[in-house]
Amino acid sequence: MQEYTDFFQQNMILSLVWVGLFIALIMSFVKAATAAYKEITAGEVTLLMNREDGVVVDIRSKDEFKKGHITDAVHILPSDIKAGNLSSLEKYKSNPIIVVCKTGQTAAESANLLAKAGFENVNLLKNGLAGWSDANLPLVRGKK
Repeated sequence: MQEYTDFFQQNMILSLVWVGLFIALIMSFVKAATAAYKEITAGEVTLLMNREDGVVVDIRSKDEFKKGHITDAVHILPSDIKAGNLSSLEKYKSNPIIVVCKTGQTAAESANLLAKAGFENVNLLKNGLAGWSDANLPLVRGKK
């Protein structure tokens, strides 16, 4: 036990970095377990869309949406979700909702807001549209 104490005292910065990383790892697991949404893969998105009438909600900018989006995706901006302007989504409250952004990093807040707004089954596409493209799944270009 004395060796551990000596190591920590001699390598204080290294020890603090390891403790910080450990705490960050635990926090990420806790956050994922308590999130109001579920993170799913591109394959799971296709299953939700085909078997359970899942609705893809694309929160990227209008220009990015026109460059390519998932078939039948509904375009809505994160600012509209924050403001509660969800009229285009109201008819889908009981359907599975799949929130999509460019890389999967910015959609978490919108997914949480949709869950708080009463949507029953909110999901988030892991790695966003980049993950969809990596799986070689099709995009619709130039519509809407």
